[in-house]
Amino acid sequence: MPTTLLSANLSGFSADPVDVEVDLTRGRAKFSIVGLADKTVEEARERLAAAVNNLGAKPPQHLNSSVTVNLAPADMKKRGTWFDLPIALAFLLASEQIRLHESEASSLLAVGELGLDGSLRRVRGVLPAAALAKTKNATLLIPKDNLEEAMLVEGVTIIAADTLKELIGLLEQGEGERLGAGAVAEAADTRESDFDLGFIRGQETAKRALEIAAAGGHNIRMAGPPGSGKTLLARTLPTILPPLDHAAQLEVTGIWSVAGLLHEKQPLMVYPPFRAPHHSASRAALVGGGSGQVTPGEVTLAHRGVLFLDELPEFPRHVLEALRQPIEDGIVTVSRSEGTATYPARFLLVAAQNPCPCGHLTDNERECVCSAGEIERYKRRVSGPILDRIDLHVDVPRITFDEFREPEHAAESSETVRKRTVSARRRQAERFTDKVYGTNAEMPAKDVPGLCTTDEAGEKMLRAAHDTLKLSPRGVTRILKTARTIADLAESESIESAHIAEAIHYRHETEE
Repeated sequence: MPTTLLSANLSGFSADPVDVEVDLTRGRAKFSIVGLADKTVEEARERLAAAVNNLGAKPPQHLNSSVTVNLAPADMKKRGTWFDLPIALAFLLASEQIRLHESEASSLLAVGELGLDGSLRRVRGVLPAAALAKTKNATLLIPKDNLEEAMLVEGVTIIAADTLKELIGLLEQGEGERLGAGAVAEAADTRESDFDLGFIRGQETAKRALEIAAAGGHNIRMAGPPGSGKTLLARTLPTILPPLDHAAQLEVTGIWSVAGLLHEKQPLMVYPPFRAPHHSASRAALVGGGSGQVTPGEVTLAHRGVLFLDELPEFPRHVLEALRQPIEDGIVTVSRSEGTATYPARFLLVAAQNPCPCGHLTDNERECVCSAGEIERYKRRVSGPILDRIDLHVDVPRITFDEFREPEHAAESSETVRKRTVSARRRQAERFTDKVYGTNAEMPAKDVPGLCTTDEAGEKMLRAAHDTLKLSPRGVTRILKTARTIADLAESESIESAHIAEAIHYRHETEE
């Protein structure tokens, strides 16, 4: 009679239940894994044989029996090393080399990779597996290196061990259970960083734009000569963003868990992530994809955080065009031969670029050597529709020596600015209590007229900007949303003409 043990299979950022069935029949020694298993799962046969032998038990080839492992449902593609541990346990149970009460075995969910010496190695994606175990009211069996991550799910029962032998001992003795404590954010935001707005001299306009971007979740583009501080400014943006709320922490942690990027000792993602792909990154690397199978890209790893694209015009145009959907909708849909997946991609885009190929078009200290044609072609590498989806456009000039040498206390620290952005986000949360979105940048166009009203002077200014700059309807909407954020920072209930004027100032370059 087959022995069945519950395991799981990653599907996007969730885990689907998989029954690991092992059956032994007398006959020629043979080990087969069926159920649409990929190469990684099939290789579990060799790892299992060595691990079981080093455990002191009889491996499959010494039993004079045919061993069949079925991973059900059979029409689901199984990938990864998750199945090493459940296959090994189910085999030992089926061959009666270990004994558990039937009710105990049916209440277990196991995931983990085996070493040849019987050690249990860390696997990615344990957070979704823990959530599934809680749903199934099952005890989760995992490598000890994954314990901190699994403990983020409140109420799940966990048994973790360093080796297969240790795990079997804990199961047979009925010991080693721990209860997930749940994800708990830090009460105080005390993050430390090598990047702080207080370290940057000058660039007050760019700093103000970063504050607006952080407060309302607006995309921003900075243009200036090499050495003006664009990259450093971008690196400071995460330090002025509010910490993630509880729901966002679990969401982002789940994504990074599946990607295998979590810190072993501090797995909970409390602060917004920061991703900075190189301009040579492919379309699949940026938005997701891969060869045959669907995998998340940088836009998803930057979910609820910052995606920094340095040297924006150097990215291939078709790669940048793929950003349209995630920028607009906060999701990205990827289709490959093995299926289609929709991933979250609600990020804050920060782009930086030189004003021309040589970089010195706006430099007051070095002469530009580019021709008018070269400059125009350089600008056209980034399409209008992409620029139209960026709310804030800022010139970042080279700073003077006096600005560079100004006293340290002259610049506001990130902590000071972050207090204002947190306050502005709180105002937005109160305004959008009954909405599915939480920031001004996420506000859909249909809600803008009711939530972004301005005074008569502001309306006249907006009309003049529309007529002069030939603004698109999207451009007008984005100006209003930016002005709403500026008003929130000023703790103003209404959008005034000064707020509209500042929002237009950050917008005009896309309409030139």
